[in-house]
Amino acid sequence: RGYRTLNVVEEFPTMAFKIRTSKYRHIFCDAPKPEECFTGFKLSTLTGDQQYIKASAKYFAVALFGGGGPIMVGRHDRPGRYEAGTSSIVQGHKGAVLDFDFNPFDDAMFASASEDTTIKIWSIPDDWEPTDEKGLAKKGEPLEESLVDLVGHRKKVTLVRFHPTASNVLGSCSSDYSVKVWDIEKGEEISSFGEMGDLAHDIIWDVNGDQMATSCKDKIVRFMDPRAGTVSSTIEKPHAGVKSVKLSYMGDSGKFLTVGASRQAAREVKIWDLKNLSEPLTSETIDTASGVLVPFYDNDTGVLYLSGKGDGIVRPYEFEDKKPYLHRLNDGFRSTAPAKGVCMVPKRGLDAMSCETTRLLKLTNNQGVHPLRFIVPRKSDAFQDDIFPDCASATPSHTADEWAAGSSKAPVTMSLDPRQRKDDIGGSKKKFRTVGTLSKELDE
Repeated sequence: RGYRTLNVVEEFPTMAFKIRTSKYRHIFCDAPKPEECFTGFKLSTLTGDQQYIKASAKYFAVALFGGGGPIMVGRHDRPGRYEAGTSSIVQGHKGAVLDFDFNPFDDAMFASASEDTTIKIWSIPDDWEPTDEKGLAKKGEPLEESLVDLVGHRKKVTLVRFHPTASNVLGSCSSDYSVKVWDIEKGEEISSFGEMGDLAHDIIWDVNGDQMATSCKDKIVRFMDPRAGTVSSTIEKPHAGVKSVKLSYMGDSGKFLTVGASRQAAREVKIWDLKNLSEPLTSETIDTASGVLVPFYDNDTGVLYLSGKGDGIVRPYEFEDKKPYLHRLNDGFRSTAPAKGVCMVPKRGLDAMSCETTRLLKLTNNQGVHPLRFIVPRKSDAFQDDIFPDCASATPSHTADEWAAGSSKAPVTMSLDPRQRKDDIGGSKKKFRTVGTLSKELDE
């Protein structure tokens, strides 16, 4: 008998495979130690589509239970136990605080959105210390005077997002079914769109801040021109299910991500081409858990983190601008403590020398805030420039007036190499002249 050589690729073409290489394939996250966590706060009981926690490179904010919309602002370098009545808080609204967002160009400034229909802009003092170096509560005065109050929404303000490249520009959504864009330095509206149709689920800016996208309870994703307050295009019913739809621009690739639920209530992710929104490029089912999935996309590395409200799993994927678009990296982070909310810390605040490529802050109902550090294992102690490309810096690309006039610029970038870094991690503090400071000047 004659034997012929079997060519696996010819006989079984589907068996030919290639192992995909990725620098982030072995990314891992260990559970944080108790002494690295922030504990002791009684959280606000309000629910909604907000993330419940936000962070800058220096601080993070969480809404607390109590009158006047108290906000706990903690420092990343001071983990420990917060004590109500002792530790410093931010308090000044007449209703509960629903959402907040930090200024990307000033780590001490943040905006808070409240049920009292207003948005307040705050600046954290340099000597802010809710907890001391030993992790114990430190007595401090509350911050009660805001820099600016933005008044214009008729009902409660549900979501706020700062502009990624222009200084002092803020987007907001409200229960009055409107989306507004503000110049916070002047305290004025730049544009307003009042035909949302229902409550907004999410509001995001693209990388350069030339376009906004909103998802809504009426199952329509709207792409807006934020300067004019007009809708340029829409996706009708991106997901068949009734859960909230969360959004993310996939960097400057021209692709767009939506996260929602199928008709059978399975959580799913879809990638869309912004030039052709008639149907998705790809759709991937994640699982059948009940919570809303929130996407966090790292523009620099192309890694997407999916974290579910109400579960303890963070799933990392790598995005590639060709089919199949999303590649699962590994099991990510799993814990038994469910997350109430999650946020991403800006790259400037990470420990690059420990190969920490991402840090997510996970807010739990009873166990405080857990910092989740995602690390790429490397043997060398040197700076790893291949896993740390230049990231967005604390320098704005243009002013609010320049942007409103039509200026379009990419974010100003910086190196994370400690030998080349010249910036202060905290970002430069902006000087605002408030009603309080002006009245003091006039008195003098």
